Amino acid sequence: MQTRRLGRTGHHSSLAILGGAAFAMDSPEEAGALLHEALDAGVNHLDIAPGYGSAERAAGPHLKAIRQRLFLACKTAETERDWALRRLDRSLERLQVDELDLYQAHGVTSLEVLDQRDEAFEVILEARDRGLTKFVGVTGHDLGAPAAHLEAIRRYDLDTVMFPVYPAVLADDDYRADVDALLAECAERDVGVMAIKAVAWRAWGDRTPDALSWYEPHRSDEAIERCVRFALSTPGIHAICRSEERRVGKECRSRG
Repeated sequence: MQTRRLGRTGHHSSLAILGGAAFAMDSPEEAGALLHEALDAGVNHLDIAPGYGSAERAAGPHLKAIRQRLFLACKTAETERDWALRRLDRSLERLQVDELDLYQAHGVTSLEVLDQRDEAFEVILEARDRGLTKFVGVTGHDLGAPAAHLEAIRRYDLDTVMFPVYPAVLADDDYRADVDALLAECAERDVGVMAIKAVAWRAWGDRTPDALSWYEPHRSDEAIERCVRFALSTPGIHAICRSEERRVGKECRSRG
């Protein structure tokens, strides 16, 4: 699979990042099978979080053996210092590793939320100083994420950002303006940029979710390929993160 340099991290991440939500309900045996399937497909970057059900416990037993082949990113959604410290220690314990490659503030979707995360960012930055993570970043799902992330990289000098990129959301003029401003700043600072929701179609509404996502994804191979190509052809985007690597990995391999 083709790779791209993830900004100043210097890591050449696969175009498809394996989202740890894929392991949310998995046993360790199931998680191990998916991890090795992803590695065989050329995926070299895992993004996981304590909020993804049993994901950390399921993936942890397998990471030591494949650690040198995988860029390991984790997240915290805590706001208070003590809880953020506990969450970091627990993630390292569950993942059975001594160090992360990337530790991110999870779910920063507005300037108000960003202000609430000051203590958590202290813990994240201290984790880098303590050698518990090499790099630090921020993620967020909602429409306010790009504006919040622009302020975050200015305030904390972060290494990476992760936010939604898909055709419908970039058709919103205000959102597109925020994304353009963020991407320009990321290019200037050499910040790594990861996209989420690349194959988003619509909100679930009253329908019962049947996919591991907070939105209803496109279903057809043609639509998925079109969305993946859209995200990866957006200037400044280095990789896309999804929980269903099997399908998106196929499309990304076709580009490499």
